[in-house]
Amino acid sequence: MIQIGSQHARAVTSAPAEPTIYVVDDDAGVLGSLRFLLETDGFAVRTFRSSGALLAAPRSADADCCVIDYKMPDINGIDLVGHLRDRGITAPVILITGYPDGKIAMRAAEVGVKHVLLKPHIEESLIKRIREVIQESPAEAGSAPPK
Repeated sequence: MIQIGSQHARAVTSAPAEPTIYVVDDDAGVLGSLRFLLETDGFAVRTFRSSGALLAAPRSADADCCVIDYKMPDINGIDLVGHLRDRGITAPVILITGYPDGKIAMRAAEVGVKHVLLKPHIEESLIKRIREVIQESPAEAGSAPPK
């Protein structure tokens, strides 16, 4: 942005935007806890109570990373990732689940999810994994133009 003063033009730069994390979980308590955790660590956060809510969001491609619960009433987390990829949304995804099942991790890997974290004790590992996936794919994260 160029700001015009009385005699001189000068460039004004803004601080880089904080990464935007989308969190999808049907449990309001989990959504609130994860929002608090992520915002406290410096992330911008949008939360969604269902897969359908994320798919209906007008700016669903703006995420730098998505944290998605596996078990939800409308569309499970793995199928949601498939829908996002079909729409050209390439933001990295971290799947969270309360169900320790190796088949979930295998199915998640098939749609490109590298990290599956077990609830309820995910706080430290979640922040670490979000930072890793954002750094691994900066060109792909948030496939929409910058905000």
